[in-house]
Amino acid sequence: MKEGIHPAYKEITVTCSCTNSFKTRSALGKDLHIEVCSACHPFYTGKQKMLDTAGRVEKFRQRYARGAAKAAEPAAAVAAAKSSGKAAGKASAA
Repeated sequence: MKEGIHPAYKEITVTCSCTNSFKTRSALGKDLHIEVCSACHPFYTGKQKMLDTAGRVEKFRQRYARGAAKAAEPAAAVAAAKSSGKAAGKASAA
């Protein structure tokens, strides 16, 4: 490693607005104040609420469940037509 080209990597204290603090190392060189940490963020604490505004998730599920069924019907018809066409081709060749 070359000397003199790397920043100083010092120990700093990170303090959250919830008064949680911890030590880490950083090239910043001064203490860091943050608004949200893993101790108070709803995602990490399990207090996050999933809101379904106006049934959007259910509308999405219905739309794509219906679309998958519609897509399956033409695919089945095409497969049936191909298999009957092959059978008809074999009969005419004989």
